[in-house]
This record gives sequence, structure tokens and C-alpha cells, in this order.
Amino acid sequence: MLVKDLPKCPVEITLMMLASKWKVLIIRELLTGTKRFGELKNAVGTITQKVLTSNLRDMEESGLVERKVFPEVPPRVEYTLTDIGYSLAVVLDSMAEWGSAYRQLLKILEKRQK
Repeated sequence: MLVKDLPKCPVEITLMMLASKWKVLIIRELLTGTKRFGELKNAVGTITQKVLTSNLRDMEESGLVERKVFPEVPPRVEYTLTDIGYSLAVVLDSMAEWGSAYRQLLKILEKRQK
């Protein structure tokens, strides 16, 4: 990806990198370390193999993920966040914090309505 291809708005750039819920969940899993394809598929949940492959390729092209293929039979492929990918940890941490606060707020509101 080239700088000239990026939007001017920094929020829009961040949204481009996290364009789907799957990318966010993939990053969440890779923040704990390198994972094989099957490990990611199981950890992320209901994602299909095709969608996971597509998202990983897109993330690799964007510089968020590094893919390493081992010359074995059957081939072993591992995915790791790059430094750029790891830099999104603060974004995911903020999302988790907001989600927790929102859940607590809804609990309070539900109790008041009873």
C-alpha cells in the first residue's frame, strides 16, 4: 500500500485496516503470539476458511501480518503480527474497555427499568 492511496482522514485509515470484524478478531488472536491457520480458524469462531484466507492475505498486503511457509509435507504456515500490526493493540484495548463500560451501563439501565 502506498501513502498516496490512503485517505486524508486518520480515522478512515484505521477503519480501512480494521474493515471487518474478522480482522479485529484475527488481530486479537495474534496479539498473543504466532498462530497456525487452523488455530486462527478455531479461535476466531464461525469464520469460513475462504473468508479467513482472504482477510489474512489482505492484512499481509497491508503490512499487518507476516506469513511464514515451512517447506514440509503437509506444508505448515504460520501467521505473526508485524510491528505495525502490534501497534493496533492500543486500538483493540480501547475497544475492549469501551465494550466493558457499555455492558456495565446497560446492566445499570436494565436494573433501573425493573
